[in-house]
Amino acid sequence: MSTNKRRVVVIGLGNTIMGDDGLGLVVLEYLQTAYGFPPEVELVDGGTWGMNLLPVIEDAAELILIDAIDAGVPPGTFVRLEHDRLPRYLATKISPHQVDLRDVLALAELRGTLPPDTVALGLQPASIEMRHSLSEIVRSTVPELAEQVVQELARRGHLVEGFLLERAHA
Repeated sequence: MSTNKRRVVVIGLGNTIMGDDGLGLVVLEYLQTAYGFPPEVELVDGGTWGMNLLPVIEDAAELILIDAIDAGVPPGTFVRLEHDRLPRYLATKISPHQVDLRDVLALAELRGTLPPDTVALGLQPASIEMRHSLSEIVRSTVPELAEQVVQELARRGHLVEGFLLERAHA
């Protein structure tokens, strides 16, 4: 694990067998395929790691979480949650990893190690149920959510290399 306190950790969260709940992992894979990241940006497959994410979070200077976020808006709508809004929204979502993530964030906050520059980016899910694919509306918005992550990194001063998929097919 790095001790570079400028390090930005981008964690894709979710469970791929629970429909739209797997969004964070799908977007993470898309980002890894489509973009080139500077060395200070680390992409992490958080899956359902639970408390095992604590050292990863505590070692970050900045934290971006990617997840399906139930904010009570129409399915596929982009949702951005700042640091102080995370526990309230994450606590209400029913998902195999959600309770663990809330506990991890709460413990990091209690220990004073939750990066103050923490944000969750995601989409309102259409369906969280046993199935191995995202709903059509959420799947069709994956590239836009990935671009929101890239823009978030750029706002923080971390420039991501252009869209690699287009270059590969050019």
